[in-house]
Amino acid sequence: MADERLRGSIKMSRLVERTVGWALLIGLSTLFALPLVITLSDSLKSFHEIYEVPRVWIPTPPRFGNFVRIFEFLPFHRFILNTFCITGLALFGRVLSGCIVGYSFARLRWPFRDFLFVVLLCTIMLPPEITLIPMFILFNKIGWVNTWLPLIVPSYFGGGVFNVFLMRQFFKTIPLSLEDAAKIDGCSTLRIFLQIMMPLSKPAVATICVLGFIGCWNDFQGPLIYLSDYLKYPISMGIYMFKSAEFMFANYVMAASLIAVVPVVVIFFSAQQYFVKGIVLTGIKG
Repeated sequence: MADERLRGSIKMSRLVERTVGWALLIGLSTLFALPLVITLSDSLKSFHEIYEVPRVWIPTPPRFGNFVRIFEFLPFHRFILNTFCITGLALFGRVLSGCIVGYSFARLRWPFRDFLFVVLLCTIMLPPEITLIPMFILFNKIGWVNTWLPLIVPSYFGGGVFNVFLMRQFFKTIPLSLEDAAKIDGCSTLRIFLQIMMPLSKPAVATICVLGFIGCWNDFQGPLIYLSDYLKYPISMGIYMFKSAEFMFANYVMAASLIAVVPVVVIFFSAQQYFVKGIVLTGIKG
């Protein structure tokens, strides 16, 4: 009798835990999805329906033409193409330099390696606004202002502190015996890096790709400072152009924002498995 009561109480406690857990997950998911729902709703409204009080959640009729008009009012297709070009070139630089520098800090032996790695990590504490003016002066003197070069070239020099740290930590999880065996077979350092280390580093590289793509795709400050020709604008600046000094075309802003978020969502879910694995494995060994 006592055993049956114990089993019944255990089942009841598990049921309560599951119910509370599911209720919490559903509540949080609804909360996080609310901005996307508002964006979708406002993108299908007219200019006047946006500012109606109380809020109209389901516009009647839904104006799907808003997604077409943003391409008629502005060269939005040009903005999307520009963003893909800038993001692709900058992302390649981040992955390339991040992997090379991370491998150097993890495997190669050279003077003051650990000290310089600590110095590199300390630069994370520096806000980007500190180097903003000197970087602009430098790029202006060499004639790079109003070009894509300030948005792309810096990615090839280090690839970002976080990317270097991520790759360095991941390379340290790979057994040294693999490199020793390759060296016995006569492999050079470059061949070990390209044919052994990089194929094993797909999770970390995927993590850099996902985070780097999101950062480059959503970058607003860089294009705002360095670009003045609207035909060179990325999608973030294209969305900003729907806002004037007097008012904002909120329905077009929301429609353009939905279009802008599609590639980010596709990239994230495509690399989700590698992304989670890369984040987990980089913290196994220091």
